[in-house]
Amino acid sequence: MQFEDYLDSLKNKTVAVIGIGVSNRPLIELLLSRGVSVTACDKKTELGRFGEELKENGCRLQLGEDYLNDLNADVIFRTPGMRPDLPELTAAVERGGMLTSEMEVFFEVCPCPIIAVTGSDGKTTTTTIIAELLRAAGRTVHLGGNIGHPLLADTGGMKPEDIAVLELSSFQLMTMTHSPHIAVMTNLAPNHLDVHKDFAEYIAAKENIFIYQAAQDIAVFNADNEITRKLSEKAVGSVVRFSRRTPLERGVYIGAGSSGKPNAIWVANEKDSRCVLPLADIQLPGVHNVENYMAAIAAVDGLVPDEIIREFARNFSGVAHRIELVRTLRGVRYYNDSIASSPSRTIAGLNSFPEKVILIAGGKDKGISYESLGPVVNDHVKLLILCGATAGVIRASVERADNFDGLEIIDVETYPEAVSLAQSRSGEGDVVILSPASTSFDRFANFMERGNVFKELVNQLS
Repeated sequence: MQFEDYLDSLKNKTVAVIGIGVSNRPLIELLLSRGVSVTACDKKTELGRFGEELKENGCRLQLGEDYLNDLNADVIFRTPGMRPDLPELTAAVERGGMLTSEMEVFFEVCPCPIIAVTGSDGKTTTTTIIAELLRAAGRTVHLGGNIGHPLLADTGGMKPEDIAVLELSSFQLMTMTHSPHIAVMTNLAPNHLDVHKDFAEYIAAKENIFIYQAAQDIAVFNADNEITRKLSEKAVGSVVRFSRRTPLERGVYIGAGSSGKPNAIWVANEKDSRCVLPLADIQLPGVHNVENYMAAIAAVDGLVPDEIIREFARNFSGVAHRIELVRTLRGVRYYNDSIASSPSRTIAGLNSFPEKVILIAGGKDKGISYESLGPVVNDHVKLLILCGATAGVIRASVERADNFDGLEIIDVETYPEAVSLAQSRSGEGDVVILSPASTSFDRFANFMERGNVFKELVNQLS
């Protein structure tokens, strides 16, 4: 469907938009500008000047604890983090409303090819690498989804020769009935079980990124991850796997570089195999970032020349809040890994450093096990500083691990205490890393705010 045709189809309908946060504001403004009857719903009771502007433009507001009651609209846009089977939404659908989302509609009306990335870890870095590689190759790229900004309102300005690059969460994918032209699945591990009913539902949501592809589409999977390897067998498009551990006849793998040792990323296809990127060119620390590059290279193979990939890797220092070097003070390196909202993410961060580190961890629990974290912390941490609601469960996982050997664990109440303690206990050559293994919602609005607070505290150290 064309973008303009879709907007025209809404002119004689009523539309409800749930959630008046950053992701839905451009959508609300777009619909109002086209004369659509809009009700904006949010649990917040005060929206400030923006709320006044909405009312001035003819928007009806439904705010407060009962904001989901009596949803009488022809079309209902849900916010990504909201389950589609909430009783209020189910009742609205039974009354004749059609439940959708900004991202679902974007897939219907986007005029250009879509590359989309999902997974439990590595989504944002992989998505960013893909987008920046394509830009370096001269393509016009529209970056969105869980990263960048909402794209639906920009669709009218997109051209068929452009490329949309999206990061998609399980919440966005839950009700998706379209798949991108190139789908990338970085890895899968238990995550977001505070929202999903179980791990099976989480996996089923992720499957939607490739399950609706056509035969000419491409699906990229991590062959080293047991779950994604099995999922690749269900793909209907052309499958490309990547593996850090095993050479592949078709796919992306680690092979021999100029020294004859396995220290470069290779691509193999029906025609030939070639060395694309020496690992020494990658500036991001950690084997997980090698995997992120492998996934990205699999996605852009044939779209971006190899020399552009090498030049980019030599200069790309990473995405904010993802093992981000904040500063070096008296020989101590401080890293912000606030994105690490799960044990698997923190494990990847700890494995990025050859030395033992001082780790600041803890936050809000999201219903997943911390048992896998304990042994890794014992192997890679010299001092564990805990701050947040999950401090107790992280401590328990460390002390229960078979390799626990008296690692010093200190609980603090605030981030200023944590950073101050880390500074007082560190010396030249040490690494201090914030990698919470938990969400930020016990005391912060999101992981970006948490990371920015940490960076501010570190930059204030004298």
